[in-house]
This record gives sequence, C-alpha cells and structure tokens, in this order.
Amino acid sequence: MFSPEQENISTSSTKVPIKYGELIVLGYNGSLPNGDRGRRKSRFALFKRPKANGVKPSTIHVACTPQAAKAISNKDQHSISYTLSRAHTVVVEYTHDSNTDMFQIGRSTESPIDFVVTDTIPGSQSNSDTQSVQSTISRFACRIMCQRTPPYTARIYAAGFDSSKNIFLGEKAAKWRTSDGQMDGLTTNGVLVMHPRHGFTEDSKPGVWREISVCGNVFTLRETRSAQQRGKMVESETQELVDGSLIDLCGATLLWRTAEGLQRTPTLKHLEALRQELNAARPQCPVGFNTLAFPSMRRKDTVDEKQPWAYLHCGHVHGYHSWGTRDSSERDGGRERDGRERECPMCRARGPYVPLWLGCEAGFYLDAAPPTHAFSPCGHVCSEKTVAFWSQIPLPHGTHTFHAACPFCAQQLSGEQGYVRLIFQGPVD
Repeated sequence: MFSPEQENISTSSTKVPIKYGELIVLGYNGSLPNGDRGRRKSRFALFKRPKANGVKPSTIHVACTPQAAKAISNKDQHSISYTLSRAHTVVVEYTHDSNTDMFQIGRSTESPIDFVVTDTIPGSQSNSDTQSVQSTISRFACRIMCQRTPPYTARIYAAGFDSSKNIFLGEKAAKWRTSDGQMDGLTTNGVLVMHPRHGFTEDSKPGVWREISVCGNVFTLRETRSAQQRGKMVESETQELVDGSLIDLCGATLLWRTAEGLQRTPTLKHLEALRQELNAARPQCPVGFNTLAFPSMRRKDTVDEKQPWAYLHCGHVHGYHSWGTRDSSERDGGRERDGRERECPMCRARGPYVPLWLGCEAGFYLDAAPPTHAFSPCGHVCSEKTVAFWSQIPLPHGTHTFHAACPFCAQQLSGEQGYVRLIFQGPVD
C-alpha cells in the first residue's frame, strides 16, 4: 500500500483504494477446494467504494396494514418490515448515508450479496461434499457498514437487504420495540460475534460470544440458536469489529482482519520461505532414513512421497511407512489417510499417524514464527502461538454446542491440547 506522500503524487488512475479489512472463512487452507470463483471464495477484501452505498434508518411507519406495508416496501429505497401480527406491521424506511459503505454477506447469489458464503464441511476436500447438506446459513445473513473516513470503523448488523432492498422479519422471528420507540429483532439462526481480548496478537485470549441484532445491538446468546426468547442486552459492548473478531453465521465462521492487522501478518512469501527453510534442514525419517520435504503450497491436498508424517500423540516426524500396522488391510486402498492408531517406532506411544500439511492461509497466523506445531487430528502445521490461540477458541457448532477446531480445515480438535510439538530428526551425515 502507498504511503500518504506517494498517494498525493499518484494520479487518480494508479491510486490504491483504501482497504477496510478482509473476511476469511474458517476451514479453508488458502482457497475453496475447487478454487475461488467470483463472489464465492475463501477470502473477501472490503475496499472503499468509489461512491458511498450505506444506508441509515429514517421514517418509521407504525400501524401499517399488510397492504400499506407492501406499498412502502415497494418504494425504490431500503426498508425493514417487522410483522407483529397478520394485521399489523411496522416498517422502518432507510435513507442514503454518504458516510458509510455497505457490504452484504449471505448464501444467496443475488446481486445485493457481495460475498457468497456456503456451509463449511469440516475436512472436506471438494465442494461436492457441501452440496447435499441442507444449509443453515441465511440467504441474506448480515451486513457490514464501514465508515468512509478514518479510523474506518466497521460495524456489523444481522440480516441483509434483498433484491427489493427489503429485510422482512416474519411473525415467528424474535422482534420487539425498544425503550426509545424503535424496532429491533433477531434473525432465525442468528449472527454471533466474538471479539478476542488483546486483539489478534501473540497475547490474544478468547472473548465471549454474543448475538448481534438487526439494528446492531449486542445480546447474550439465546438458549438455542433459533429460540424465540432473546438474550439480555449487553449495553457495555458494541457491534464494532476489531482485528480478529469472529462472525458466526450458523454453518460458516468468518474471521475479520483489519488492514492494519494484516500488515503485521506473515505473507504467503514469508510462509513459502519458512517451508524452504524447513526443507533445507533436510529432516529425515528415523526408520527409512529418507529425506523428507513439505510439498509446495500449490499442492496442498495430494500426499507426496517425501511428505512428512507424524505420530500425533508424541510428535515424532517420519516418512510414510507401514511399520506398526496391525495387519495388511490397514495398508490397502489408501486407508492410511484416516489417521488410525499406530505405534511410534521411536517411543512406542500409540496415536493417530497422519500426513503433515502446512497451513497456507496467512490470515490465520498470530505471528511469523517457524511452523513447529501441528493440530490434532488433521496434521495442519503452523507456529506455536497460532496453535495455542486456536485451540482455546470455542467455535459454534450446530445449534447449541461449541468446540475448538483447526482454522485450516474446521476439523474438531482432539487430544489433551488439540495440538502437538513436532520432533524432527536431522540428517545423520
């Protein structure tokens, strides 16, 4: 990015647009399994728009009949309809806000959605795995409003406007009138947000999951995801996103990274240099004495013959071998990838034996330290601070459970810590 001095002397055609931040979908290692396409990708950058498209509430129409509500909603402007009963709807009209840019996220591929998100299937290697699942992500899940002037604050709201510029909260949706006469509500499965304490740094600690309302207010969680009864309002907290904020859409979780935070994050070039450094040390398999090498980051889903494998109970790194299998059937048909229990030849500890994969999504790293640790049971490798952070984060799963998961593949973590320190053997010569 240009410095302010460079920006002033650059022509308008070469001026770099201001980046507000990026949204990264947890569970993907640098791209979607079948590649990123258009608005459907694993990472979405929010840039300052040439022209503001933000909206803010204006007129409230309180006692509308369904016909009157429809007439207001049909106007060429944004509105939110709160259906209180079959005969009574409150419609809030929204007007243009020249100070903000609006970005919408959801499952729909209609034009108002800027970033199309589908359900993340833990450990899935292809998009075909995701097609058979009935989605729990809303078609118009949420919207993010970014301030067009410094410090470019980003705020999140539940629900997005559809192609008719409307948001409809039906009779069954949780909704209420606030003390100052405004309306507010929650979407069916809700939009949950968690801000880490101490930002997204080496000192990060998990925050508390909250629910965000349609008007951007903060609430404690409902008893279950789609319960009618809202949680308690948390007036001391806001819907402002910070570096490292997590946004859960009930089926996919997004990580928000600010432009400033991304400047402190390792780049893909840096990760590639770390990979080459690891390989230059010529780690060896202590059984076969063959040299091991992490494959290039482009080949991140096919096992290479030099690929390092690890016993996840102890962390000893080997090449692939059949030592310690109970019978030949375990070696047949590519079954070795399922991480079944094996005995380590070095220390006799029994545990999953899996291929190791470098974590290629730089946005998930907390620091630029060498990749010395692996998540269990998937074998994704990254820095110690990164595994320690993600292993503490309870991510929403289903309608009312939480568990820690690998950010690179979304698999639930196992074992005492959820990760292991890797023990490489150097060359004997």
